[in-house]
Amino acid sequence: MSAPVSGLSDLTILPIETPTLGDRSYLVHDGEVAFVVDPQRDIDRVLALLDEHGVRLTHVLETHIHNDYVTGGFALAAATDATYVVNGADDVSFDRTPATDGDVLEIGARMRVTVLATPGHTFTHLSYALRDSATGTDVGVFSGGSLLFGATGRPDLLGPDHTQALVRHQHASAHRLADLLPDEAEVFPTHGFGSFCSATQSEATSSTIGLEKDSNPALTQDEETYVRELLAGLGAWPAYYAHMAPANAAGPAAPDLSAPALADADELRRRIEAGEWVVDLRNRTAFAAGHARGTLNFGLDGGFATYLGWLVPWGTPITLLGETAAQVAEAQRELVRIGIDRPAAHATGSQADWATGALASFATAKFADLAQVRHHREVVVLDVRRTEEHADAAIQGAVNIPLHELWSRVEEVPSGEVWVHCAGGYRASVAASMLDAQGRSLVAIDDTFDNAEAVGLHLVGPAA
Repeated sequence: MSAPVSGLSDLTILPIETPTLGDRSYLVHDGEVAFVVDPQRDIDRVLALLDEHGVRLTHVLETHIHNDYVTGGFALAAATDATYVVNGADDVSFDRTPATDGDVLEIGARMRVTVLATPGHTFTHLSYALRDSATGTDVGVFSGGSLLFGATGRPDLLGPDHTQALVRHQHASAHRLADLLPDEAEVFPTHGFGSFCSATQSEATSSTIGLEKDSNPALTQDEETYVRELLAGLGAWPAYYAHMAPANAAGPAAPDLSAPALADADELRRRIEAGEWVVDLRNRTAFAAGHARGTLNFGLDGGFATYLGWLVPWGTPITLLGETAAQVAEAQRELVRIGIDRPAAHATGSQADWATGALASFATAKFADLAQVRHHREVVVLDVRRTEEHADAAIQGAVNIPLHELWSRVEEVPSGEVWVHCAGGYRASVAASMLDAQGRSLVAIDDTFDNAEAVGLHLVGPAA
C-alpha cells in the first residue's frame, strides 16, 4: 500500500499495490464513505484500510472481468453490504448493480463517479471518472486496463478472433478519455506495473491525461501505426489467465488463508513420486546448494505466482516448502489471487527436514564462466527467455525453449551438460530445478544477460 496519490482534491485516493502481479486496486474516500476499484482476492487488505481510515464502504466498482487475477469484488461487497457495480452487459452468475455508459454514481456528499465505456482490453470494459462536486474538480479516471502509463491494456486476451476489433477499440477509448478529461486529471490504471495484461511496460508510477497525450502511443500515433506496432510487440501471456475470467464471472468467495496440513519427509516423497508439485520457496542460491530431490524452485523473491501459475498443469496438487510459516502464508496469499485456493500440504524448516535421502544440488555460475568453459568443451546452452527476447539478442548456438514451455518440452533439451540462463537468474533457477528433477547434469547461470556480450560471448540478433 502507498500514501494518498491525488493532488487535485482533498479526497483521499489510496492505491493498494500488488507488485507481484503488476496490479493496483484503489480505495477512495471523503472521510466518511468510500468506494473501491478492482479489489484483489485477499480483501483483508481493504478491510484493514477501511478500519484504519474509519470510513464505510458503499460501492465496489469493477472496470472489467479480469483476466490476470481472481477478483475480491464479490466477496468484499458481500462482507460490507456495499453495492457491487459491474457492467450490465457482462454475463455473470451473481446479482450485481448493472452499470452502463453514462451512468452517474453519487457516492457520499462529494464523490460523483461517471461510468465511461472504454472497450479494448475487453469488449465491456468500463472506466470511472471521479469528480469532486464540492470543488468542481475533475480529479481523475480509474482506467483499469484501458489507458495505462505510457501504454494500453493488451487486446488479445479474448482470443485471436477478437484481437483486431479490440485493438482498434482500445485506440478509440484512449482518445475518448483524453477528449473528455482535462489535462490535469490524473490517471489511475489497474494494470501496467509489470502485469502481462499491459501491452508494454512503463517505469512511471503516476501520470495525468496531459502527460499521456504527450507520451502514450495510443494518443500520439495514428490508429494504423498504433495497431501495427502494438500487435507486433505482443508476446505470450500466462496460461492461468484462461481460468481467471470464468472464476470472476462466477462470483468468487473470499479465500481460505488458514495453514494447510503439515507433511513430513516421507509424505513429501510420496507426493513427488505421484507427480504432484512440491515447491521450494527459498531463494535460488539456497536451493542450488541443496534441496530435496524432485522439488521445484519458485522463490518468493521473484515472480512466484506468475510463473508457478503459468507452468503448473492446472489442477495439479501443490505442496509448499518454506523456511518459516510466514513464507508459506505469503505464498498462499499469492496463489489465491490467481485461483489456486488450497495447497495440498506444507512443511517448514530446512532442506534436511524435507528429504528422505541425500540432498540434490547443482552448480551456479556467471556468464564469464560460460565463456571460459566454451573454450575447452562443448556444452548445451539453454535460453529459457521468451521467444521475442531470444530473437532480439541471443548467445550464438543457444537453444531456446521458453520457460513456460519447458515442462512439456523437456525431452527436447539436447543431451549433455546443460548451462541454463535467462535475463536475470530467476527463470533459469526454475528451469534448472525442472531439469534437475529429470536427473540432468546442469549449471544455472545466475547473472544478468547484459553481461553476456561483455565477457566475450558472441551474441546474434538485431539488438546484439
